[in-house]
Amino acid sequence: MNAMIAALEALTGRDPDRRDVAADALGDLLRGTALDADSACLVVGQLVSLAINEPVTRVRESALNSISEAFNHHRLPLSLVEPLTAAMPTMGRELLEHALYILGATHASQARPLIEPFLHHPDPEVREEARLAAAEITAAESEGLTHNS
Repeated sequence: MNAMIAALEALTGRDPDRRDVAADALGDLLRGTALDADSACLVVGQLVSLAINEPVTRVRESALNSISEAFNHHRLPLSLVEPLTAAMPTMGRELLEHALYILGATHASQARPLIEPFLHHPDPEVREEARLAAAEITAAESEGLTHNS
């Protein structure tokens, strides 16, 4: 728990290298089983904020990658990650791919309208990630795994 608190504090530091390392460290915690559901939601919420407000692209990418790791062990509500959609117009291809993956990983049918505009994105890799994210929701719906957020 101390590692989580230290990393969360480092997310707000002035040094982008330190923020980057902190985002990665939080991803390590999310990748494993060290965090309970409430702690995972707290961490993801802070990483979402970082991904939206961070001026340094590599730090934003680390935050988004770490959020993606959370879905390995936790079911997170769309409402927790939905604020990312406001920043998606400012994201380059790689960041968009992460954000689309995250939206699809929620398995929330309400994420579909947030994903669909990217099915017509000029970049074919973004279009493909949007297609995969939408397919993830469709597959979860057919298996009864979706949840409303």
